[in-house]
Amino acid sequence: MVGLEVVNLHVRVSGREVVRGVSFSVPQGSVVAMMGPNGSGKSTLALSLAGHPRYEVVGGRILLNGEDVTALKPEERARRGLFLGFQAPPALEGVSVRALLSAVLPAQGLEYSEDQVVRALGKMALPPSYLERQVNVGFSGGERKRLEVAQALVLKPRVVVLDEPDSGLDVDGVRLLAVALGELAGSGTGVLLITHNPMTVEIVRPQKVLVLVSGLIAAEGGVELARTISEKGYPGAA
Repeated sequence: MVGLEVVNLHVRVSGREVVRGVSFSVPQGSVVAMMGPNGSGKSTLALSLAGHPRYEVVGGRILLNGEDVTALKPEERARRGLFLGFQAPPALEGVSVRALLSAVLPAQGLEYSEDQVVRALGKMALPPSYLERQVNVGFSGGERKRLEVAQALVLKPRVVVLDEPDSGLDVDGVRLLAVALGELAGSGTGVLLITHNPMTVEIVRPQKVLVLVSGLIAAEGGVELARTISEKGYPGAA
């Protein structure tokens, strides 16, 4: 079954069309990587999928497990199982990691289990003491990314969209990311991994690789496409 389906999507930002007729799908239980140079529209696409109000969908459809969610608010998409990992995860002063997950899990119909949360943190090399810390306050870029992935492991959403989760991670961190994404896919989650790093794609080994250039899908293929990009650059990029 298809977890996420994007059909001929057009997105406008501040009067300019940034995503220009994109179509692709992310089956349940799979990892799909989307690569592209800076400014290609990857983050705009990710935020549009989550329903960010700044990004105006002017054409096309977004389907989550077969349901058209194009007109739904962000919180309604989240309730239906869509998780977005931000390119720059925000800091939440005064809110501990424990308090955040204690609120979010019941809102998703899940029970809060401290043992489960601690295990998820450990899978991303974050110690249990992080439960007491304010969310992303004083965190390095890599710590912020690892915390987001740990949250996804706990929530087990239907579809995960991660915008450059490898940013700020060293090779060992990317390996942890690969294991976590494999676990999510193994539980039936559809994962859209957005990155511009061919090394990440080589380590994660997604089932499909898409290339976004100037708001359009310029190529798609397997992991070998990342190797080609590493050697020759992005197809169609100036």
